[in-house]
Amino acid sequence: MNAISKLSVAIIMIMAVACNQGSQHANGEADQATRNEEGSKPASAVPASGFSIAPIVKSYLALKNALAAGNDVAAANAGKELLGNFNSVDMAAIPADKHKAYMDIVDDAKVNAEHISANAGKIEHQREHFAVLSNEVNDLVQLFNAPQKLYLDSCPMYDNGKGAIWLSETSEIKNPYFGGKMSTCGSVKKEY
Repeated sequence: MNAISKLSVAIIMIMAVACNQGSQHANGEADQATRNEEGSKPASAVPASGFSIAPIVKSYLALKNALAAGNDVAAANAGKELLGNFNSVDMAAIPADKHKAYMDIVDDAKVNAEHISANAGKIEHQREHFAVLSNEVNDLVQLFNAPQKLYLDSCPMYDNGKGAIWLSETSEIKNPYFGGKMSTCGSVKKEY
């Protein structure tokens, strides 16, 4: 092994240990938060206006799962589907009081979905855009309510320790930012 390979292996091992320690601590916090919120009922998934972000969330979850599996081609296809769902939204169905907030979020989300769809073969580039896209989709979920049960997950190690979030349909951690030994790095922060 050359010096760079040895250094890479050492960094990955350090990250794995740190992530597991952070995950164990964070899981305890998530368990406590879940216990504190028991009994509360989720808001309606479809607002009175009839507008729903369900197709957007469905495509986003397919994208997340493709990245978690390390499949850049499937991620590109899911990014294309997501972009199509953004573009096919009936703008007249969005409640007037949420229209500006929706547009502010979606303009950037479209750019990130487009980058992901155009970059099969460059999974790290796709993951960079997915990190930003995850914040935008989370903002949509907060603005319009979750169309299904979702978990807000967090990876403290991504982006040199800056961390990143993602939404998941299951409480099991399948990290879309790392593969292999790091695939379970992260913790559930919130349930929608």
